[in-house]
Amino acid sequence: MKRKIALVLALTVLLSFSVYGCGSSDKKSKGGANKSSEAPGKGGKGGKQLVAEIGPNPETIDPALNSAVDGGNMLLFAFDCLLNIDQDGKVISGAAKDYKVSDDGLTWTFHLHDNLKWSDGSELTAEDFVYSWKRMVDPDTAAPYAKTALGMVKGFDEAEKGDPDKLAVSAPDKNTFVVELSHPSVYFDKMAAFAPLSPVNKKTIEENGDAWATKPETYICNGPFYISEWVPNSYIMFKKNPYFRDANKVKLDSIKLLLIEDANSAYAAYQTGEAMMIKDVPTAEIKALRNNKEFHVEPVLGTYYISLNDSLPQFKDPRVRKALSLALDRKYMSETLAEGVYTPAGNFLGTGLSDWDNSPFMDHANGGKPYIDTEDYEGNLKKAKKLMADAGYPDGKGFPTITYSTNDASWHKVFAQYMQEAWKKLGITLKVDVVEWASFTPMRRAGDYEASRNGWVMDYNDPSNMLELFYSDNGNNDSKYKNPEYDAMMDKAAVEADAKTRSGYLHQAEDILMKDAGAIPIAYYNDFYLQSSKIKGAWHSPYGYWYFQYADIED
Repeated sequence: MKRKIALVLALTVLLSFSVYGCGSSDKKSKGGANKSSEAPGKGGKGGKQLVAEIGPNPETIDPALNSAVDGGNMLLFAFDCLLNIDQDGKVISGAAKDYKVSDDGLTWTFHLHDNLKWSDGSELTAEDFVYSWKRMVDPDTAAPYAKTALGMVKGFDEAEKGDPDKLAVSAPDKNTFVVELSHPSVYFDKMAAFAPLSPVNKKTIEENGDAWATKPETYICNGPFYISEWVPNSYIMFKKNPYFRDANKVKLDSIKLLLIEDANSAYAAYQTGEAMMIKDVPTAEIKALRNNKEFHVEPVLGTYYISLNDSLPQFKDPRVRKALSLALDRKYMSETLAEGVYTPAGNFLGTGLSDWDNSPFMDHANGGKPYIDTEDYEGNLKKAKKLMADAGYPDGKGFPTITYSTNDASWHKVFAQYMQEAWKKLGITLKVDVVEWASFTPMRRAGDYEASRNGWVMDYNDPSNMLELFYSDNGNNDSKYKNPEYDAMMDKAAVEADAKTRSGYLHQAEDILMKDAGAIPIAYYNDFYLQSSKIKGAWHSPYGYWYFQYADIED
């Protein structure tokens, strides 16, 4: 209830302002770096501005609370974690210039760069990381990523129960941040580069509460850019942060993000030159754009899937869940409906994901065979009908109507319309409920739905990042899936130091998940987008982010 009230407050505040600042002492920035009428990419009074569309109004851009890709992309512009990820997927320095790991793998010591500052010019020290990480595990924060990001830190269990000071993080001096783990974590360096663990400013949060992340003048950050303007349903303006540690490497003066939910509107902005990059391309335009050098299709570490609310009685029987899964023709959805931009998913964990020896994780899953044969739809449908009959619903008799929730983007509605026909073959009626994006993810996380479109783009290349979504008490467990055997396998993986043995536990966890149909995988993601060839030095990551921090624009 507290989070719902906080969200309402945040949205109320968000819709009531059009103000300037981000705590910057640069008073000349009032009114924004560039006026909206100024053409993107032009120099002059406003300097170089990159205009892009990566999504609509974000649910939140509080690092501890965000769990969406678009919000995460915004955090990359505004914050600087202890470590960062480069274009090759390697961990590099961030706010920390270097770090050291003890021989037993339990103590991580990060040495910060000298003279770090917040976007308002005030000093940033290791104590700010202590505060931020403890805030992350504080149950009053209700951070969905708390266990994923910090579950391996010593004292986490006591901290999440109400005593954040038990979390074993400390600052021996202003430039040293120390983390003690309860067990070795082979990917903790990636956690140190994880956006939810960005440092946040204690003063602005204590003075403004949850609303701190909804107003430019209170949105204190430490990254390459800060927010100078925010016009809801229109745009967010990021201006170059003069106090950023690497400000001399930032070539853009501003990044203007158009807050557009409709793909046709985004496409129109691109065609007229208002936008130089758009993430949302109308599906009807895909064929015509295939040979356009500015149209890109790039792989993403992620899976498009369907969540069934397992807390509801109609979805408690795994046979029902599996029947609904098998009744869908993934090949048709990916290759015909989605114009071949997606890849049919026979596993939950998909392409590009590495196993312990850097071989594809999929190659060792289920004996090397997909859990669902995407080439045999007719055989799958036959099994689905039998499963429904075995569960007590022959030809769907007695099964209630399902309401399927989705947002209006990409192929989501097209898939939903197909699902109506596919599940009708089981005798089941499906109603489609289109929900605005800003309300969609909190609704799903709260379990206020029956069936829903879902998807996950990985935050780091480790199978646990997706499998943890189905741990009973994980903050991102939208399906409300609960299986003690699954939790036990994930617990074993969490504390296992041997990489090969740990991999075995993760494979067994996926076995359990797929047997239970705790998730219904549909397709493996690819991002498809339009980007002007004038943008140089930018790159797209397999985690679904566009890195414009060090980009440039050439005429």
